[in-house]
Amino acid sequence: MVDRALLARKVAVIRDAVARIREVLPAAPDEFVGDRTAREVVALNLFVALQESVALASHWLADAGWDVPAGYRDLFSSLAAHGVLSQDLAGRLSAATGLRNLLAHQYGVLDWKRIHSVASSEIEDLLSFCQALAEKANV
Repeated sequence: MVDRALLARKVAVIRDAVARIREVLPAAPDEFVGDRTAREVVALNLFVALQESVALASHWLADAGWDVPAGYRDLFSSLAAHGVLSQDLAGRLSAATGLRNLLAHQYGVLDWKRIHSVASSEIEDLLSFCQALAEKANV
């Protein structure tokens, strides 16, 4: 079973990053594209939330004694295979690892309207991930 203190810390970081995104994200995509500060705050916090989710998934698998896949995308699928996450949520989180990679390595070529869309409507998946793990760990 995953270390509960580690789980609590990582969940807190993810939730804080999501809250920060919600604080600064303009409702309109064009306003977001034109606001460098909002773009930077959202991009950084989206990266942090995704990175912590990847790390938490990896820790969960390792602490459970299950194989830890080499690729980020497969971490969430593995958690679903072990009944920790739903297949649907795991699929969406697996896809989000591609965004994590873009944020980390291709910052200068980001599609800011796509980032706005993710931050507006898909960020809830990160909170659902936290909730699912907290429930499984009985925290």
